[in-house]
Amino acid sequence: MGLPVSLRVDDPGFPGSLGDPGFPGSLGDAVFAWLREADERFSPFKPDSEVSRLGRGEIGQGEVSADLAEVLALCAEYRAATGGAFDAWLPGRGFDPCAVVKGWAAQRAARLLTDAGVTRFCLNAGGDVVVGGGPWRVGIRHPEHADQVCQVLEVTDGAVATSARYERGDHIVDGRTGRPATGLLSMTVVAPTLTEADATATAAYAMGEAGVTWAAARPGCEVYAVDTGRRVLRTPGLRVPV
Repeated sequence: MGLPVSLRVDDPGFPGSLGDPGFPGSLGDAVFAWLREADERFSPFKPDSEVSRLGRGEIGQGEVSADLAEVLALCAEYRAATGGAFDAWLPGRGFDPCAVVKGWAAQRAARLLTDAGVTRFCLNAGGDVVVGGGPWRVGIRHPEHADQVCQVLEVTDGAVATSARYERGDHIVDGRTGRPATGLLSMTVVAPTLTEADATATAAYAMGEAGVTWAAARPGCEVYAVDTGRRVLRTPGLRVPV
């Protein structure tokens, strides 16, 4: 996935989770094995991945795996919901579902933990975070100063994702124009799952300032955004530490 991933488990009800340097052993191995598998299968930068083969037309949409069919459905959902601003099939760039796959894959990894009975954990995939059993404090990186945070959120069970240009420049494209998205410096979404938070944050960023209202209207989503005028736009349901 081209990004650092970290896992922390602080679960007094899960044997070995407190002070055991070997925890979570095979469970942790399973989490990272799945993320590596997702990278191999869904990266558009790996020529033998299923995504690359689909993009080249070597397989059709009716021939893909159940997992990729799920990803394709999510891409179609967000494209329709944004009027084409979010588009995984940009002309001249091939099929690139990364904006969906990262959050989707990390959420699947989190499910491995909860299915095993882990209740308190924090999985951080390149700054996008899914947590359980909080409250956890999650910082939002300042869009212009890498060594600062502009807000700290409190999250118990859910996810936080931010889309911005500070790591990869103008990598988010408005599918309606084919040009880099404008209007926002950063868009953070809190949602029940990282699948929703990550895709919604990217889609809203692609929409520009109108994406703030759009994301805020999505069921279960709260928003913290900074526009190009350095204004903070946020929904009242955001929880911050007291």
